Amino acid sequence: MDPRDLWTEALAGVLARPVRSALTTLGTVLGITTLVITIGVASTAGNQIVGRFDALTATSVTVTVPPVPAGSDDKPLVDWSETDAVRRLAGVDSAATLADSPLTNSVQVRSNDVKAPGDVSGQTLAVVAASADLPAGVRGAMTSGRFYDTGDIGRRAQVAVLGDQAARLLGISRVQDSPAIFFQGQSYTVIGILGGIQREQRLSTAVILPPTTAADRLGLHDVTRVLINTALGAAQQVARQAPIALAPGQEKSLTVVAPADMSKARDGVQSDVNGLFLVLGLVSLVVGAIGIANVTLVTVMERVGEIGLRRALGASRRQVAGQFLLESTMIGLLGGIVGAALGIAVVVGVAVFKEWTPVLDMNLALGAPLAGALVGLLAGLYPSLRAARMEPVDALRAPS
Repeated sequence: MDPRDLWTEALAGVLARPVRSALTTLGTVLGITTLVITIGVASTAGNQIVGRFDALTATSVTVTVPPVPAGSDDKPLVDWSETDAVRRLAGVDSAATLADSPLTNSVQVRSNDVKAPGDVSGQTLAVVAASADLPAGVRGAMTSGRFYDTGDIGRRAQVAVLGDQAARLLGISRVQDSPAIFFQGQSYTVIGILGGIQREQRLSTAVILPPTTAADRLGLHDVTRVLINTALGAAQQVARQAPIALAPGQEKSLTVVAPADMSKARDGVQSDVNGLFLVLGLVSLVVGAIGIANVTLVTVMERVGEIGLRRALGASRRQVAGQFLLESTMIGLLGGIVGAALGIAVVVGVAVFKEWTPVLDMNLALGAPLAGALVGLLAGLYPSLRAARMEPVDALRAPS
């Protein structure tokens, strides 16, 4: 039998019972569709999750400065003006400096200077010093008033900015009337309320002072942290260069906290999602393979007379087996093509609905039809071998 005749006979066998062939193909379609959806949605979700991490985590670098030992004459490793050198680094969007101390982490702050019985206006808050560019450094925004500027710092103005939660605790919602707060025997005019803090969120319950004022009134002289925001992809480079820019020659004394490689997080998310749903696709493929094997076996039983006639006319066992094996492979291939198309359509539809960027592996889309054909090939092995083992005389006597 010529190979072209073999293909023609196999195709005729598939098209002879179109409804049955379609139902048989459905199992493979479901399996391949599930696999494509699983891998596609996992890749898309992983990319989206990591993209959200990138928006904050992957662009945040923190440099911690060790304190100068008490009684030492050594100069601080980082001065308040050193952030200018950091801002000049490629990839840096903003930078801000902070100073705090264990002695100022729990300060009794009051919104009035009258201590009446039962008065609850006093709150235990942290008091920190920060450079004038802190709002950009913590990715926050002024909800009321303004942040102090270089003029306030130069005049050593006795002003303060409250985190939004600290303002709520103290009962201050607006600064137009120049409210004052009191702690450690000093009064400070509240000129602004800082909200929407995304980094250093503990500052939402803190009192923020100009560095010169904090140094004079509270002894907060030394910078303890530098907050750096970078462009996407620049965090690792900035993390290597920032210590050198801040403390040339003593950069190893600084501690840098940089984001981890987000590609590992992406791979982890995809692996977890794949492991969760891949079993569903495999089960569907197994069900599809069983369906193909069952229908192919039924087809063999129904076509015993045809098999006997082919054998009597000179067809070999190999040719008979090849015909039925080719039929099951064609059914699997068709299921793979339809399943891959449906899977890609579902992945794109989910991405559009969720406003995500679809991530599709073309190797998977091209390999899905081959996987379907392989399923059909394996499913047709037993029925094909059974057809090949039939003796012509016995097959011709069968009532079919």
